[in-house]
Amino acid sequence: MSPLHFKRCFQESGKEMKQNKKLQMQQLSVIILGVFSAPAFAQGVATERELSEIRIENSRPTVVSGSPAPQAEVTGEQVREFNAVNVEDSVKYLPSLQIRKRYIGDRNAIIASRTAGTVQSARSLVYADGLLLSNLLGNSFGFPPRWNVVGTEEIETINVLYGPYSATLPGNSAGATIVMTTKRPEKLEAHARAQVFSSHYKQYGTSETFDGHQEQASAGARFGDWTVSVFGNHLDSHGHPMSFGTARRNPGAGGTAVSGYYKDKDPTGADRVIVSAYGMDHSVQDVGKIRLAYDFSPGTRLAVTAAEWRNDSSTKAEGYLRNGAGAAVTSGNILVDGVRYTLTSSHFAPGSSDTTNRLYGVTFDSQLSSDLRLEMASSLYQTTTDVSRAAASATAANGTATFGDGTGWRNVDLRAIWKPQAGKAGHTVTTGYHHDDYTYTSKKYNATDWRDEDTRTALTGKNAGRTETDALYIQDEWRFAQRWMLTAGLRHERWRAFDGAIYATALGNNDFADRKESGTSPKISLAYDLSSDWLLRASFGKAYRFPTVTELFQTETQGATTRISDPNLKPERILSSELAAEGAALGGSMRVSVFQENIRDALYSFTDYNNTSRAQNVDKVRARGVELAYQAQSVVRGLDLGGSVTYVHSRVLENHLNPSSEGKHMVRLPDWRATLFGSYHFDDRWTGFVGIKYSGTQYNNPDNSDTSPDTYGGNSKFLTVDAKLSYRIAKQIAAAIGVDNLTNDKYYAFHPYPQRTYHAEVRFDY
Repeated sequence: MSPLHFKRCFQESGKEMKQNKKLQMQQLSVIILGVFSAPAFAQGVATERELSEIRIENSRPTVVSGSPAPQAEVTGEQVREFNAVNVEDSVKYLPSLQIRKRYIGDRNAIIASRTAGTVQSARSLVYADGLLLSNLLGNSFGFPPRWNVVGTEEIETINVLYGPYSATLPGNSAGATIVMTTKRPEKLEAHARAQVFSSHYKQYGTSETFDGHQEQASAGARFGDWTVSVFGNHLDSHGHPMSFGTARRNPGAGGTAVSGYYKDKDPTGADRVIVSAYGMDHSVQDVGKIRLAYDFSPGTRLAVTAAEWRNDSSTKAEGYLRNGAGAAVTSGNILVDGVRYTLTSSHFAPGSSDTTNRLYGVTFDSQLSSDLRLEMASSLYQTTTDVSRAAASATAANGTATFGDGTGWRNVDLRAIWKPQAGKAGHTVTTGYHHDDYTYTSKKYNATDWRDEDTRTALTGKNAGRTETDALYIQDEWRFAQRWMLTAGLRHERWRAFDGAIYATALGNNDFADRKESGTSPKISLAYDLSSDWLLRASFGKAYRFPTVTELFQTETQGATTRISDPNLKPERILSSELAAEGAALGGSMRVSVFQENIRDALYSFTDYNNTSRAQNVDKVRARGVELAYQAQSVVRGLDLGGSVTYVHSRVLENHLNPSSEGKHMVRLPDWRATLFGSYHFDDRWTGFVGIKYSGTQYNNPDNSDTSPDTYGGNSKFLTVDAKLSYRIAKQIAAAIGVDNLTNDKYYAFHPYPQRTYHAEVRFDY
């Protein structure tokens, strides 16, 4: 892999070429901005300039090149060297990142960063070509980024920013911001890939092979000033069990004597009885996307994106219990060594879901003059169909149907960048406006036939609500001396929550009053060029992370999971600071960062072993640590190396809701993370890759009572080894075989992660 390009984040990319703009083009820019009524955050739209027959392109989005935050980068060509099925796999070796992807086809692949664990999905951001893919409707495993509308075959570069140090981004950037840029065709090109994968999973009474395949293709072409890009993907995947059913101790007499159960201990050391495996998901996903762009001039471009992602899935369960006659037992009271337990029906029940998601986006950027640039991004994400069905028990015809149709969000961003040409003041001033609104709705019904939502009867639950945010910001990069640069910014946000309503059979109807909050976030970063190769930078940022709509208004039970919301949650108040040195070392790029983050009223959704998740504020938490990252090309001929080590010391400092957690580690935030990876180009045809990932001690329980986490329900340490061997058969055709988790390590993020998985693929490039 190539260097992380740390220093590019603050250095100027060179003198911009002056372009003569006609009055008509300026008027056109103003008209287009007026039509969309707002502004630009066009992160994936790069500046293009033309000199004679040559097109020169700066592929780094403005939000990346203008950010004082520490950064990492991976390119699409580098991603091809390791096992990557879905686009979220592309960042799995970058510093301090962990994607909670439990199986291929998992729709709940949320991001964990150096200060945010795998229960805080709202503390990260994902953009693709300037359009927001983050699902900020919630803050848990159920609200991952909508990775599916981007494929690995489309990727040009992926940049990662760490921390809330840029005024151009909201407080959700406190963990990490992932900015994906897809390929922009300059001539006819096409890429296709077919993959198969297989994993044998063995645990408790389950011993089964889970496999699947994926076919993906992308193509693009330029027709004069027009460019068109299309992408399609089909994934058919079977996942291993996500959960294991446990029997509940029920003192008393009577019950069916059974066999087939498994006795072990939960992460706290308590005895338990395992009776089933459930949540084995068969997912069929289809994606189609088209992106049209028109270049009015070398510095002015309008692009329109439309994408649709469909998922049809079914989940099955495997019961382990048998009575004396050998028949399956899936409900009622049972006797285990003479002790009575009660079974939970949902731990044996099948289910299914159908969803259709659509993304519409418009980006526009224009170099109005040699000093002034405008950028705009506007997007609409809609879940037009969302139906989840669950049987009442393993054999029941009746069950429930839950509808989430109408859920979605809108974002509008406008940005102006004023950058005087050489010879003038050394400032780059960025100012902008942001608006978003999020709508959540969910209705749950009983159904006489759980497979058919049209058989629904009584309404048993309803959740609804909206949030919206308006923000103004300004940021100035000031190179006030030859070696010094000061980046200072201010962001002001106004947030409100409204139309909140919860209905449940036991609670009745509940309507909630509207709420309003606001916050102002200063940012400052001072950088000093120690030499031509090394930079020292100190950064400070304040940020607000406002509650999501489901943290406020989602109280429901779905299958084995219960969620409890709180309409009075406070916004997080985040203070982050960092001292970093970055530059050239050992033939590559190196960065050393010392960081600290303090959060008041930290927002968490804690999940216990009964699958009950409760949203709440924690009064004060702190995470401080050190991060070392390194990458180099051609350390020796043909060998590229990279790796990172992160240590985090985290503590809950105050928590009046749960005093037993005070002084303990923050949940699901490991103390150590490390990666080591390398690719070796044997010759023009053969490439080998090996990647190693390590994650250290972490806890699921706020009081850190889960001291035996290497089991189902725990958050375990892990050390995994991945490998891939690629061979270029011809100029346009390549094949590869690979394996993930070579040593077949069993590890968990509450749910089990995949065991050893084999990959094979064939690629075509034109």
